[in-house]
Amino acid sequence: MYRKPLTYLLVLTLAFSSCAPGIFSSLRSNDMEALELGMSREQVTGILGNAYTIAEKRMEDGVPVEILSYRNFPNDDEFYLFVFKNNRLEEWYRELLPQYEFRE
Repeated sequence: MYRKPLTYLLVLTLAFSSCAPGIFSSLRSNDMEALELGMSREQVTGILGNAYTIAEKRMEDGVPVEILSYRNFPNDDEFYLFVFKNNRLEEWYRELLPQYEFRE
């Protein structure tokens, strides 16, 4: 009795989700374009959210350095690193995990 509407709903959901994976990406282009060098850590995490990992903390010539890592879900092989010196965004860059090919 309800199979037909549920089937249509399922087909539409799959079609839309497969056609636009960028919509579900955690690091959207609009968010990245809002970032500027010199922003505070709080400003950056306010734009990108709190789903980061602290990749590194160290002192460099008496200045605290912290690197935050964001995975670009659903692209698990892509992540961005944000370098903060003295709580200010100094640089950011994208890293790709290496893809290994296994041969038998």
